[in-house]
Amino acid sequence: MTIAPERPRLRPPAGRPEPAGPERRRATGAVRASDVYAVLGAAAAALALTWLLFARLLPFSGTVGFVLVAYALFLGLYALLVSFDEDGPAVRDRVAGVVVRTLGLVLLAVLVFVVAFTLWEGRKALVHLNFFTEDMSLAGPLEPLDVGGVLHAVVGTLEQVGIALVLTVPAGVVCAVFLNEVPGPFARLVRTIVEAMTALPSIVAGLFIYATVVLALGMERSGLAAALALSVMMLPIIIRASDVVIRLVPGTLREASYAMGASRWRTVRHVVLPTARSGLTTAVILGTARGVGETSPVLLTAGFTAELNALPTSGAQVSLPLATFELVKSPEPNMIARGFGTAAVLMLLVLLLFVLARVAGGRGPGQLTKRQERRRAAASRADAARIAAAAGPGGARIRPATPRSTS
Repeated sequence: MTIAPERPRLRPPAGRPEPAGPERRRATGAVRASDVYAVLGAAAAALALTWLLFARLLPFSGTVGFVLVAYALFLGLYALLVSFDEDGPAVRDRVAGVVVRTLGLVLLAVLVFVVAFTLWEGRKALVHLNFFTEDMSLAGPLEPLDVGGVLHAVVGTLEQVGIALVLTVPAGVVCAVFLNEVPGPFARLVRTIVEAMTALPSIVAGLFIYATVVLALGMERSGLAAALALSVMMLPIIIRASDVVIRLVPGTLREASYAMGASRWRTVRHVVLPTARSGLTTAVILGTARGVGETSPVLLTAGFTAELNALPTSGAQVSLPLATFELVKSPEPNMIARGFGTAAVLMLLVLLLFVLARVAGGRGPGQLTKRQERRRAAASRADAARIAAAAGPGGARIRPATPRSTS
Protein backbone atom coordinates (compact mmCIF):
# COMPACT_ATOMS: atom_id res chain seq x y z
CA MET A 1 0.00 0.00 0.00
CA THR A 2 1.52 3.26 -1.11
CA ILE A 3 0.61 6.66 0.24
CA ALA A 4 0.58 9.54 -2.20
CA PRO A 5 2.85 12.39 -1.19
CA GLU A 6 1.09 15.48 0.12
CA ARG A 7 0.74 18.19 -2.46
CA PRO A 8 2.68 21.31 -1.47
CA ARG A 9 0.49 24.23 -0.43
CA LEU A 10 0.72 27.24 -2.69
CA ARG A 11 1.60 30.44 -0.90
CA PRO A 12 0.22 33.79 -1.98
CA PRO A 13 2.64 36.25 -3.53
CA ALA A 14 4.58 38.55 -1.27
CA GLY A 15 2.63 41.57 -0.13
CA ARG A 16 -0.76 39.83 -0.15
CA PRO A 17 -2.33 38.55 3.09
CA GLU A 18 -2.99 34.84 3.33
CA PRO A 19 -6.71 34.03 3.22
CA ALA A 20 -8.17 33.38 6.65
CA GLY A 21 -10.28 30.43 5.51
CA PRO A 22 -13.43 29.55 3.56
CA GLU A 23 -16.05 32.27 3.26
CA ARG A 24 -18.97 31.87 5.66
CA ARG A 25 -22.40 31.68 4.11
CA ARG A 26 -24.69 34.49 5.15
CA ALA A 27 -28.11 33.48 6.47
CA THR A 28 -30.66 35.43 4.46
CA GLY A 29 -33.74 34.20 6.31
CA ALA A 30 -32.62 34.91 9.88
CA VAL A 31 -34.16 37.78 11.81
CA ARG A 32 -31.55 40.11 13.22
CA ALA A 33 -31.92 42.33 16.26
CA SER A 34 -31.40 45.46 14.15
CA ASP A 35 -34.40 44.51 11.99
CA VAL A 36 -36.64 44.19 15.04
CA TYR A 37 -35.40 47.48 16.47
CA ALA A 38 -36.00 49.25 13.14
CA VAL A 39 -39.58 47.97 12.93
CA LEU A 40 -40.41 48.86 16.53
CA GLY A 41 -38.75 52.28 16.32
CA ALA A 42 -40.45 53.17 13.04
CA ALA A 43 -43.84 52.06 14.39
CA ALA A 44 -43.48 54.09 17.60
CA ALA A 45 -42.28 57.18 15.74
CA ALA A 46 -45.07 56.89 13.16
CA LEU A 47 -47.75 56.66 15.85
CA ALA A 48 -46.31 59.65 17.70
CA LEU A 49 -46.06 61.81 14.58
CA THR A 50 -49.55 60.85 13.43
CA TRP A 51 -51.01 61.71 16.84
CA LEU A 52 -49.19 65.05 16.72
CA LEU A 53 -50.58 65.83 13.26
CA PHE A 54 -54.16 64.81 14.06
CA ALA A 55 -54.38 66.22 17.59
CA ARG A 56 -52.20 69.35 17.53
CA LEU A 57 -51.15 70.62 14.12
CA LEU A 58 -53.78 69.81 11.48
CA PRO A 59 -57.60 69.58 11.58
CA PHE A 60 -57.64 65.88 10.66
CA SER A 61 -59.95 63.26 12.17
CA GLY A 62 -61.17 59.74 11.51
CA THR A 63 -59.82 56.29 12.24
CA VAL A 64 -59.23 55.32 8.61
CA GLY A 65 -57.24 58.47 7.91
CA PHE A 66 -55.21 57.98 11.09
CA VAL A 67 -54.29 54.42 10.10
CA LEU A 68 -53.35 55.35 6.52
CA VAL A 69 -51.19 58.32 7.55
CA ALA A 70 -49.52 56.29 10.31
CA TYR A 71 -48.74 53.45 7.91
CA ALA A 72 -47.30 55.81 5.27
CA LEU A 73 -45.09 57.44 7.91
CA PHE A 74 -44.08 54.00 9.18
CA LEU A 75 -42.86 52.94 5.74
CA GLY A 76 -40.87 56.14 5.29
CA LEU A 77 -39.28 55.98 8.72
CA TYR A 78 -38.51 52.27 8.37
CA ALA A 79 -36.76 52.88 5.04
CA LEU A 80 -34.76 55.68 6.67
CA LEU A 81 -33.65 53.49 9.58
CA VAL A 82 -32.69 50.58 7.33
CA SER A 83 -30.70 52.90 5.03
CA PHE A 84 -28.26 53.57 7.88
CA ASP A 85 -26.98 49.97 7.68
CA GLU A 86 -27.91 48.76 4.19
CA ASP A 87 -27.61 49.93 0.61
CA GLY A 88 -30.37 50.80 -1.87
CA PRO A 89 -31.44 47.32 -3.07
CA ALA A 90 -31.53 46.00 0.50
CA VAL A 91 -33.69 48.95 1.60
CA ARG A 92 -36.18 48.33 -1.20
CA ASP A 93 -36.23 44.63 -0.37
CA ARG A 94 -36.95 45.31 3.32
CA VAL A 95 -39.73 47.78 2.53
CA ALA A 96 -41.32 45.38 0.04
CA GLY A 97 -41.14 42.61 2.65
CA VAL A 98 -42.89 44.81 5.20
CA VAL A 99 -45.66 45.68 2.71
CA VAL A 100 -46.24 42.03 1.80
CA ARG A 101 -46.37 40.93 5.45
CA THR A 102 -48.75 43.77 6.24
CA LEU A 103 -51.13 42.70 3.49
CA GLY A 104 -51.02 39.13 4.79
CA LEU A 105 -51.82 40.30 8.31
CA VAL A 106 -54.70 42.43 7.02
CA LEU A 107 -56.21 39.51 5.13
CA LEU A 108 -55.80 37.25 8.16
CA ALA A 109 -57.42 39.86 10.41
CA VAL A 110 -60.37 40.22 8.02
CA LEU A 111 -60.85 36.45 7.90
CA VAL A 112 -60.72 36.15 11.68
CA PHE A 113 -63.16 39.04 12.05
CA VAL A 114 -65.67 37.53 9.61
CA VAL A 115 -65.57 34.12 11.30
CA ALA A 116 -65.69 35.54 14.83
CA PHE A 117 -68.51 37.97 13.99
CA THR A 118 -70.60 35.21 12.44
CA LEU A 119 -70.11 32.90 15.39
CA TRP A 120 -70.83 35.67 17.89
CA GLU A 121 -74.04 36.78 16.19
CA GLY A 122 -75.27 33.20 15.85
CA ARG A 123 -74.27 32.01 19.32
CA LYS A 124 -77.87 32.23 20.62
CA ALA A 125 -79.09 29.75 18.01
CA LEU A 126 -76.08 27.43 17.97
CA VAL A 127 -76.46 26.45 21.63
CA HIS A 128 -79.83 24.75 20.96
CA LEU A 129 -79.76 21.12 19.81
CA ASN A 130 -82.98 21.51 17.87
CA PHE A 131 -81.20 23.96 15.58
CA PHE A 132 -79.39 21.00 14.02
CA THR A 133 -82.19 18.41 14.12
CA GLU A 134 -85.34 20.26 13.02
CA ASP A 135 -86.53 22.26 10.04
CA MET A 136 -88.42 25.54 9.97
CA SER A 137 -91.86 24.14 9.16
CA LEU A 138 -93.18 24.79 12.70
CA ALA A 139 -91.13 27.90 13.50
CA GLY A 140 -92.67 31.27 12.77
CA PRO A 141 -91.01 34.69 12.99
CA LEU A 142 -92.00 35.10 16.65
CA GLU A 143 -91.16 31.59 17.81
CA PRO A 144 -88.32 31.22 20.35
CA LEU A 145 -84.98 29.73 19.38
CA ASP A 146 -85.80 26.36 20.94
CA VAL A 147 -88.18 25.74 18.01
CA GLY A 148 -87.00 25.12 14.44
CA GLY A 149 -83.62 24.52 12.86
CA VAL A 150 -81.65 24.22 9.64
CA LEU A 151 -81.70 20.48 9.00
CA HIS A 152 -83.56 21.00 5.72
CA ALA A 153 -80.89 23.43 4.51
CA VAL A 154 -78.02 21.12 5.50
CA VAL A 155 -79.58 18.20 3.62
CA GLY A 156 -80.24 20.39 0.59
CA THR A 157 -76.67 21.70 0.49
CA LEU A 158 -75.14 18.24 0.83
CA GLU A 159 -77.32 16.75 -1.90
CA GLN A 160 -76.88 19.65 -4.34
CA VAL A 161 -73.12 19.92 -3.88
CA GLY A 162 -72.77 16.11 -3.96
CA ILE A 163 -74.63 15.82 -7.26
CA ALA A 164 -72.64 18.72 -8.69
CA LEU A 165 -69.35 17.06 -7.70
CA VAL A 166 -70.40 13.75 -9.24
CA LEU A 167 -71.05 15.59 -12.51
CA THR A 168 -68.13 18.01 -12.56
CA VAL A 169 -65.15 16.11 -11.12
CA PRO A 170 -64.93 13.39 -13.83
CA ALA A 171 -65.79 15.83 -16.61
CA GLY A 172 -63.34 18.45 -15.34
CA VAL A 173 -60.43 16.03 -14.93
CA VAL A 174 -61.04 14.39 -18.33
CA CYS A 175 -61.24 17.80 -20.01
CA ALA A 176 -58.01 18.91 -18.32
CA VAL A 177 -56.28 15.72 -19.48
CA PHE A 178 -57.54 16.35 -23.00
CA LEU A 179 -56.21 19.91 -22.99
CA ASN A 180 -52.72 18.70 -21.99
CA GLU A 181 -52.39 15.36 -23.79
CA VAL A 182 -54.16 16.17 -27.08
CA PRO A 183 -52.89 19.61 -28.10
CA GLY A 184 -54.23 21.29 -31.18
CA PRO A 185 -56.54 24.04 -32.42
CA PHE A 186 -59.62 22.50 -30.81
CA ALA A 187 -57.83 22.24 -27.45
CA ARG A 188 -56.90 25.93 -27.65
CA LEU A 189 -60.53 26.80 -28.39
CA VAL A 190 -61.74 24.76 -25.43
CA ARG A 191 -59.15 26.38 -23.13
CA THR A 192 -60.28 29.85 -24.24
CA ILE A 193 -63.93 29.02 -23.57
CA VAL A 194 -63.09 27.59 -20.14
CA GLU A 195 -61.11 30.69 -19.19
CA ALA A 196 -64.04 32.88 -20.26
CA MET A 197 -66.52 30.78 -18.26
CA THR A 198 -64.52 31.15 -15.03
CA ALA A 199 -65.86 34.72 -14.79
CA LEU A 200 -69.46 33.69 -15.51
CA PRO A 201 -71.89 35.44 -13.11
CA SER A 202 -73.89 33.08 -10.94
CA ILE A 203 -77.21 34.61 -11.96
CA VAL A 204 -76.44 33.80 -15.61
CA ALA A 205 -75.80 30.14 -14.74
CA GLY A 206 -79.10 30.00 -12.86
CA LEU A 207 -80.99 31.61 -15.73
CA PHE A 208 -79.40 29.21 -18.23
CA ILE A 209 -80.53 26.12 -16.31
CA TYR A 210 -83.93 27.66 -15.63
CA ALA A 211 -84.48 28.40 -19.33
CA THR A 212 -83.12 25.13 -20.74
CA VAL A 213 -83.97 22.53 -18.10
CA VAL A 214 -87.01 23.93 -16.28
CA LEU A 215 -88.82 25.77 -19.09
CA ALA A 216 -87.65 23.97 -22.25
CA LEU A 217 -87.40 20.39 -20.96
CA GLY A 218 -90.24 20.62 -18.45
CA MET A 219 -88.32 19.58 -15.34
CA GLU A 220 -89.79 20.98 -12.16
CA ARG A 221 -87.80 23.24 -9.90
CA SER A 222 -85.86 20.91 -7.63
CA GLY A 223 -82.56 20.20 -6.02
CA LEU A 224 -81.39 18.44 -9.18
CA ALA A 225 -81.92 21.59 -11.23
CA ALA A 226 -80.00 23.57 -8.60
CA ALA A 227 -77.18 21.02 -8.78
CA LEU A 228 -77.02 21.48 -12.54
CA ALA A 229 -76.75 25.23 -12.07
CA LEU A 230 -73.97 24.77 -9.56
CA SER A 231 -72.23 22.40 -11.98
CA VAL A 232 -72.17 25.10 -14.65
CA MET A 233 -70.30 27.33 -12.22
CA MET A 234 -67.98 24.70 -10.75
CA LEU A 235 -66.93 22.98 -13.98
CA PRO A 236 -64.72 25.75 -15.46
CA ILE A 237 -62.98 26.28 -12.11
CA ILE A 238 -62.13 22.57 -11.83
CA ILE A 239 -61.01 22.37 -15.47
CA ARG A 240 -58.78 25.45 -15.24
CA ALA A 241 -57.14 24.45 -11.97
CA SER A 242 -56.67 20.82 -13.07
CA ASP A 243 -55.18 22.01 -16.35
CA VAL A 244 -52.56 24.04 -14.50
CA VAL A 245 -51.77 21.16 -12.13
CA ILE A 246 -51.37 18.55 -14.88
CA ARG A 247 -49.20 20.95 -16.85
CA LEU A 248 -46.78 21.06 -13.90
CA VAL A 249 -46.12 17.30 -14.03
CA PRO A 250 -42.48 16.88 -15.19
CA GLY A 251 -42.16 15.80 -18.79
CA THR A 252 -39.40 13.37 -17.87
CA LEU A 253 -41.95 11.15 -16.13
CA ARG A 254 -43.98 10.89 -19.33
CA GLU A 255 -40.85 10.22 -21.36
CA ALA A 256 -39.78 7.45 -18.99
CA SER A 257 -43.21 5.83 -19.28
CA TYR A 258 -43.15 6.05 -23.07
CA ALA A 259 -39.62 4.58 -23.11
CA MET A 260 -40.91 1.53 -21.24
CA GLY A 261 -43.54 0.95 -23.91
CA ALA A 262 -46.62 2.36 -22.18
CA SER A 263 -49.35 3.95 -24.24
CA ARG A 264 -50.47 7.54 -23.85
CA TRP A 265 -53.58 6.82 -21.81
CA ARG A 266 -51.81 4.23 -19.67
CA THR A 267 -49.20 6.89 -18.92
CA VAL A 268 -51.95 9.33 -17.99
CA ARG A 269 -53.63 6.79 -15.71
CA HIS A 270 -50.56 5.40 -13.94
CA VAL A 271 -48.10 8.33 -14.05
CA VAL A 272 -49.70 11.73 -14.65
CA LEU A 273 -52.84 11.49 -12.51
CA PRO A 274 -51.17 9.86 -9.46
CA THR A 275 -48.42 12.49 -9.58
CA ALA A 276 -50.95 15.34 -9.73
CA ARG A 277 -53.40 13.83 -7.23
CA SER A 278 -52.76 16.39 -4.50
CA GLY A 279 -53.13 19.26 -6.94
CA LEU A 280 -56.30 17.78 -8.42
CA THR A 281 -57.73 17.65 -4.90
CA THR A 282 -57.01 21.36 -4.58
CA ALA A 283 -58.82 21.96 -7.87
CA VAL A 284 -61.87 20.12 -6.57
CA ILE A 285 -61.74 22.19 -3.38
CA LEU A 286 -61.66 25.42 -5.40
CA GLY A 287 -64.63 24.31 -7.46
CA THR A 288 -66.57 23.30 -4.36
CA ALA A 289 -65.83 26.64 -2.74
CA ARG A 290 -67.27 28.40 -5.79
CA GLY A 291 -70.52 26.46 -5.79
CA VAL A 292 -71.26 25.82 -2.11
CA GLY A 293 -71.86 29.46 -1.24
CA GLU A 294 -74.10 30.51 -4.13
CA THR A 295 -77.65 31.76 -3.55
CA SER A 296 -79.21 33.09 -6.74
CA PRO A 297 -78.88 29.90 -8.86
CA VAL A 298 -80.54 27.85 -6.12
CA LEU A 299 -83.33 30.39 -5.71
CA LEU A 300 -84.07 30.36 -9.45
CA THR A 301 -83.90 26.61 -10.00
CA ALA A 302 -84.98 25.07 -6.67
CA GLY A 303 -87.08 27.75 -4.99
CA PHE A 304 -87.42 28.17 -1.24
CA THR A 305 -89.12 25.98 1.35
CA ALA A 306 -89.16 25.76 5.12
CA GLU A 307 -89.73 21.99 5.13
CA LEU A 308 -87.28 19.12 4.83
CA ASN A 309 -87.15 17.65 1.31
CA ALA A 310 -84.64 14.82 1.00
CA LEU A 311 -85.69 13.98 -2.58
CA PRO A 312 -83.66 16.15 -4.96
CA THR A 313 -85.60 15.18 -8.09
CA SER A 314 -88.91 16.80 -7.15
CA GLY A 315 -90.14 19.66 -5.04
CA ALA A 316 -88.52 22.81 -3.76
CA GLN A 317 -85.28 22.40 -1.85
CA VAL A 318 -83.36 25.04 0.07
CA SER A 319 -79.61 25.34 0.71
CA LEU A 320 -77.67 26.90 3.56
CA PRO A 321 -76.70 30.12 1.71
CA LEU A 322 -80.30 30.62 0.56
CA ALA A 323 -81.64 29.95 4.06
CA THR A 324 -79.15 32.46 5.48
CA PHE A 325 -80.27 35.07 2.95
CA GLU A 326 -83.94 34.57 3.73
CA LEU A 327 -83.50 34.52 7.52
CA VAL A 328 -81.35 37.63 7.89
CA LYS A 329 -83.92 39.66 5.91
CA SER A 330 -86.41 39.28 8.75
CA PRO A 331 -86.68 42.19 11.23
CA GLU A 332 -87.11 39.76 14.15
CA PRO A 333 -83.98 39.25 16.30
CA ASN A 334 -84.58 35.51 16.62
CA MET A 335 -84.73 35.06 12.87
CA ILE A 336 -81.56 37.11 12.44
CA ALA A 337 -79.84 34.93 15.04
CA ARG A 338 -80.99 31.86 13.10
CA GLY A 339 -79.55 33.38 9.94
CA PHE A 340 -76.12 33.93 11.46
CA GLY A 341 -76.27 30.45 13.00
CA THR A 342 -77.02 29.05 9.55
CA ALA A 343 -73.99 30.90 8.16
CA ALA A 344 -71.86 29.39 10.95
CA VAL A 345 -73.12 25.90 10.10
CA LEU A 346 -72.24 26.57 6.45
CA MET A 347 -68.67 27.48 7.42
CA LEU A 348 -68.32 24.36 9.54
CA LEU A 349 -69.73 22.20 6.75
CA VAL A 350 -67.34 23.70 4.21
CA LEU A 351 -64.42 23.11 6.59
CA LEU A 352 -65.49 19.48 7.01
CA LEU A 353 -65.74 18.96 3.24
CA PHE A 354 -62.31 20.50 2.70
CA VAL A 355 -60.72 18.28 5.36
CA LEU A 356 -62.29 15.17 3.84
CA ALA A 357 -61.12 16.18 0.38
CA ARG A 358 -57.59 16.79 1.63
CA VAL A 359 -57.51 13.41 3.39
CA ALA A 360 -58.82 11.67 0.27
CA GLY A 361 -56.29 13.48 -1.90
CA GLY A 362 -53.36 12.17 0.11
CA ARG A 363 -49.90 13.66 0.14
CA GLY A 364 -47.80 15.11 -2.60
CA PRO A 365 -45.67 13.15 -5.08
CA GLY A 366 -43.00 11.07 -3.40
CA GLN A 367 -44.52 11.43 0.08
CA LEU A 368 -45.84 8.13 1.43
CA THR A 369 -47.89 7.52 4.53
CA LYS A 370 -46.96 4.82 7.03
CA ARG A 371 -49.54 2.48 5.54
CA GLN A 372 -48.24 3.08 2.02
CA GLU A 373 -44.68 2.44 3.19
CA ARG A 374 -45.73 -0.88 4.73
CA ARG A 375 -47.55 -1.87 1.56
CA ARG A 376 -44.52 -0.92 -0.53
CA ALA A 377 -42.21 -3.00 1.71
CA ALA A 378 -44.59 -5.98 1.58
CA ALA A 379 -44.72 -5.75 -2.22
CA SER A 380 -40.92 -5.65 -2.39
CA ARG A 381 -40.63 -8.77 -0.22
CA ALA A 382 -43.21 -10.56 -2.36
CA ASP A 383 -41.27 -9.66 -5.52
CA ALA A 384 -38.02 -10.92 -3.97
CA ALA A 385 -39.66 -14.21 -2.96
CA ARG A 386 -41.16 -14.65 -6.42
CA ILE A 387 -37.81 -14.06 -8.13
CA ALA A 388 -36.06 -16.47 -5.75
CA ALA A 389 -38.72 -19.13 -6.37
CA ALA A 390 -38.43 -18.70 -10.13
CA ALA A 391 -34.63 -19.10 -9.99
CA GLY A 392 -34.95 -22.38 -8.06
CA PRO A 393 -32.48 -23.91 -5.57
CA GLY A 394 -29.82 -24.50 -8.21
CA GLY A 395 -30.71 -21.68 -10.48
CA ALA A 396 -28.21 -19.19 -11.73
CA ARG A 397 -27.99 -15.98 -9.85
CA ILE A 398 -28.39 -12.71 -11.64
CA ARG A 399 -25.12 -10.89 -11.68
CA PRO A 400 -24.54 -7.29 -12.63
CA ALA A 401 -23.26 -6.85 -16.12
CA THR A 402 -19.60 -5.80 -16.50
CA PRO A 403 -18.63 -3.45 -19.30
CA ARG A 404 -16.62 -5.04 -22.10
CA SER A 405 -13.15 -3.74 -22.73
CA THR A 406 -12.61 -2.31 -26.18
CA SER A 407 -9.23 -2.47 -27.76
